[in-house]
Amino acid sequence: LMNSLIYFNSRDQLIRLNVGSIVFFEADGNYTNIITTNKHKTCITKNLSYTEHALATQLENASSLFMRIGKRFVVNMKYIYLIDIQKQQLLLSDYNNFMFKIPISKEALKKVKELIIKIKI
Repeated sequence: LMNSLIYFNSRDQLIRLNVGSIVFFEADGNYTNIITTNKHKTCITKNLSYTEHALATQLENASSLFMRIGKRFVVNMKYIYLIDIQKQQLLLSDYNNFMFKIPISKEALKKVKELIIKIKI
């Protein structure tokens, strides 16, 4: 599943990504930033809802690797390293090459924590 490929097609670009290299998606108005394990940021001309739909339709079972958190983020749950509800931060890391801190509301983080405990990702 982590080796599956996903495609994002826009008028001017075709982006092909290995699913395992995607750390998170971040909404930016009508655009979505895709942040990968090599710390590269790619912007696509699609909104986050479109991105979620692309994950669901192209990846089927693998789409469950990704979780929408709040309005701004879709994260690869395999990279969740630390949920800090007090500091309203989610840390994403591969324990080796990168560590991203993303700001998330306390309510959204509580839901993430409960889900992870429940399904033991």
